[in-house]
Amino acid sequence: MNIWVFAQAANGAPTTGTLELLTKARALGTVTAFVGGDASAIAAELGNFGASKVYATGDLGGKLPGVAVSAAMKAVIDGGDSPDLIMFPQNYEGRDVVSRLSVKLDRTVLTNNVDVTADGGTVAVTTPIFGGNVLVTTSFSGSAPHLAAFRPKSFAAEPAGGGAPEVVAAPVPELGATGTAQVTAVHVEETSGPKLDEAAIVVSGGRGLGEAPKYEMIESLAKLLKGAPGASRAIVDAGWVPYSYQVGQTGKVVKPGVYIAAGISGATQHMVGMKGAKNIIAINKDKEAPIFGIADLGIVGDVHKVLPKLIEALQARG
Repeated sequence: MNIWVFAQAANGAPTTGTLELLTKARALGTVTAFVGGDASAIAAELGNFGASKVYATGDLGGKLPGVAVSAAMKAVIDGGDSPDLIMFPQNYEGRDVVSRLSVKLDRTVLTNNVDVTADGGTVAVTTPIFGGNVLVTTSFSGSAPHLAAFRPKSFAAEPAGGGAPEVVAAPVPELGATGTAQVTAVHVEETSGPKLDEAAIVVSGGRGLGEAPKYEMIESLAKLLKGAPGASRAIVDAGWVPYSYQVGQTGKVVKPGVYIAAGISGATQHMVGMKGAKNIIAINKDKEAPIFGIADLGIVGDVHKVLPKLIEALQARG
């Protein structure tokens, strides 16, 4: 089976999401990475994770990636190299490219998936619904290429030790009026410490903290543990912390080694985003809080008493 992965880069390296998709793709067939931009800096790492070929558009010159990359993909497919499946990350750019390509190819897109299988040419994806309480498996019908987008952390990123892939130019064709839009500025939020969706330890706070200034306890604990701070949707909507901190169905999906939920009751929307953590520690004064149903360790207590003691103990250890 011939599989393409839409590959993205950040800070001169493939994104974690790209490496996750490559890892899964190579278990299904022969893998090609498709890069919207110059692939010279990341080609070797793409090969290390299973790509035997890399298509690269070259510098997009400020064009909107969705417009340019989807057109370049369509041109390669029309040229005779048509994949059976194209895998996209479930993020802004991935959704933009796949939606435009769907129109160009007149193919259905299945989004928000967490798994994919291929059996005898039949491709099927698994999608969580009803807040992750039910998993639905859907098979593609009709002609390839099949288009599917996947949630982050659906697959573990593991290198294959592959060699340098063949890099092939996939120039962007004439885009007409759709190609006139330009990216004029990119805002990157300043962060320190590990990224929320990549951290080995995540400490999240919820409405049980009581007020915005108390979130400082979450940040302090996360820093002491060399982890990342997170938040429930409730306090994000309340304006206590930025949206980039949100863990949950409409935020980030995290799968750390340790997840500490402080003052979070455990709404389904939140638990969808963190229940894949290896160890879950819940701190809540309500012993009936749903979060205790999935916690490996539950502490029934006031976060305003428990967290300061924990922070004090960690500080004492140096």
